[in-house]
Amino acid sequence: MARAPLLQLSGISLTFGGNPVFEGLDLVIQPGDRVALVGRNGSGKSTLMKVMAGLVEADQGERVVPPGVTVGYMEQEPDLGAFATLGEFAASGLAEGEDFRVAVAAEGLKFDPDTPVAAASGGERRRAALAKLLAEAPELMLLDEPTNHLDIEAIGWLEAQLAETRAAYVVISHDRAFLKALTRATIWIDRGEMRRNEKGFAVFEDWRDTVWAEEDLARHKLDRRIKAEARWAVEGISARRRRNQGRLRALQAMRAERAAMIRRQGAAEMALESGQASGRLVIEAKGISKSFDDKLILRPFDLKVLRGDRVAFVGPNGVGKTTLLKMLTGEVAPDTGTVRHGTNLQIAVFDQARAALDPDMTLWDGLVNDPGMAVSGRSDQVMVRGAPKHVVGYLKDFLFDEAQARAPIRSLSGGERARLMLARIMARPSNLLVLDEPTNDLDIETLDLLQDLLGDYDGTVLLVSHDRDFIDRVATTTIAMEGDGRAVAYAGGWSDYRAQRPAGPLLQKQAAPAPKPAPAPEPKMKRAAKGLTFTEKHRLDELPGLIEKLEAEIGKLSDLLSDPDLFAKAPDKFRRASEGLAGRQAALAAAEEEWLALEEKASV
Repeated sequence: MARAPLLQLSGISLTFGGNPVFEGLDLVIQPGDRVALVGRNGSGKSTLMKVMAGLVEADQGERVVPPGVTVGYMEQEPDLGAFATLGEFAASGLAEGEDFRVAVAAEGLKFDPDTPVAAASGGERRRAALAKLLAEAPELMLLDEPTNHLDIEAIGWLEAQLAETRAAYVVISHDRAFLKALTRATIWIDRGEMRRNEKGFAVFEDWRDTVWAEEDLARHKLDRRIKAEARWAVEGISARRRRNQGRLRALQAMRAERAAMIRRQGAAEMALESGQASGRLVIEAKGISKSFDDKLILRPFDLKVLRGDRVAFVGPNGVGKTTLLKMLTGEVAPDTGTVRHGTNLQIAVFDQARAALDPDMTLWDGLVNDPGMAVSGRSDQVMVRGAPKHVVGYLKDFLFDEAQARAPIRSLSGGERARLMLARIMARPSNLLVLDEPTNDLDIETLDLLQDLLGDYDGTVLLVSHDRDFIDRVATTTIAMEGDGRAVAYAGGWSDYRAQRPAGPLLQKQAAPAPKPAPAPEPKMKRAAKGLTFTEKHRLDELPGLIEKLEAEIGKLSDLLSDPDLFAKAPDKFRRASEGLAGRQAALAAAEEEWLALEEKASV
């Protein structure tokens, strides 16, 4: 005997501000369903989930939940005002003696139930909401972006819990690996229409591309029919005759059908432009370490980053990934060791806290007031990769409409703020991208485009992310930080790291010794040169001085050529300086290549 569905939506129509979000939508969720709910940012996924949860009432249609069936919804912004601690909120509604469920979930999701609500971050509040849902164990769970603000370890824990549960669930997420591992069906919201495929997310992209190809073919056929019928109406058959009126009405109907075809919203017109090439060596860290009070963040660590590398940093929240990133870029000084930067670095930073965005500014003002984008004397244009462009036109490249241009940044969703940050850093040339949690809140198609742009980018990328699939697609090196101050470099992305890491726990917990005092400074870049001939050792010793000299000369020539009037006032001097700069840049690249080769030989 067939079991009754857990939830049924029939004929759901919903309109916000005159624009229909859904019309005549039907949906059934059966016991045991594991459904991915996907679609572009702004397509209505969260709205549909709130209709399913009974939090948003549709204009038309019916929502039916059989008596006795429990439906739980993970709120994106839960109201914790009535509770003193996160644990008190998460345990509210549980039967007496069931509090242990919250403790189990809190350990897996990595938050302290005793944290006062007033002191909790947005991420901690969301984790408490997720713990509440898991502890209540409803028959149908509605999960809206459950992996946001979780590190890879916590995502793995949640994945295991959902894999073992007997409950049905519908999940919104942009984490491909998470969706592929868990889902058996896919609901796709696209231009107000809902499609369902009884296969998991693993086949979604092939299914989507097939649907779009069929739409393109149908649109092409309709265009040809309209063209042929329009020619008939103009070229000699009298449309006034009664027998031709039906054909004219059919032509009008085809035109109306064609006008009603909503074109797919294109992907954001994002573009990355590399600035002038950096030196072959981008960053060299030797023996860097860091502690904050009694907490050891990083033991002495060495890293060499070369031009074109894509380095991903992974590990639990709070382990020190962002701190290491800031040490490598020079924003934070290490306690011990040195960090050396190569030449001609142009750094663009994507900050996970979105600190560069003033929430009280409008999108328009946030761009035109950016010193790197401002166009002198113009309040309606921004400088985009060396050319002025109208603010609204540039915002449209990142899928913002004209009405949003004058809206405050605080009104944007998480995905929209991420796109605005990308708009800022992509407006200027760079050769070193520092991306701290860029994948949070971005939809799958924008992630695809960002991945493609990074693949074609001539510069170097430093990346912090908890998106395993994105790391696999982008990274050439993975730095694993799993606590106790240790950082270990592995070749490849996330899957390569998992394959290479030692069996069992990678790091054993132990008392963290205080960092050793900094050793006496040695000559810059000098090291023992075993394995080298006497001539090679001598050359290795003299190359650092040569590189420093070339760097200084390049800096002076660059300053000279930055004078916009130099060519007009002294064309010969401009020519000699340009030739000298090109020659020294070539000599610097050759010296760095030689030094790297000798360094590698010396270490054998």
